[in-house]
Amino acid sequence: MRLALKTILIVGGIAAVLIGLAHIALGPASIPGSLPVNATMDSEDRFYAAIFLGFGVSILWSAQSIKQRGRVIRFLIAVFFLGGCARVISTVLVGPPNHLFQALMAVELLLPPVVWLLLARVERLENQ
Repeated sequence: MRLALKTILIVGGIAAVLIGLAHIALGPASIPGSLPVNATMDSEDRFYAAIFLGFGVSILWSAQSIKQRGRVIRFLIAVFFLGGCARVISTVLVGPPNHLFQALMAVELLLPPVVWLLLARVERLENQ
């Protein structure tokens, strides 16, 4: 259980760091199917990329001490879930995005409950 949870956190953290770095370096051009954008949208994309990079680093930091950082992990995974909810709102209001982003939305909505349950199980086993 612990190894599965730690693996999910590390893989997810590395992915977030790499995605954040790609967006900081390339801007919206890193988005599959994107169109050229104005300076405001480019700035916004790179700003949020830095936040996502920080999210990834925080996940990696939390994975190193799951027992002591359970609350932080829950907070971060809730933020990740909220991102999936934001994609649902966008899909309802604007329409479905590229297939890659539809898959990411599924991950953002399905993975947090799995992590939450794994974390609860790990904590329960370690407190016995």
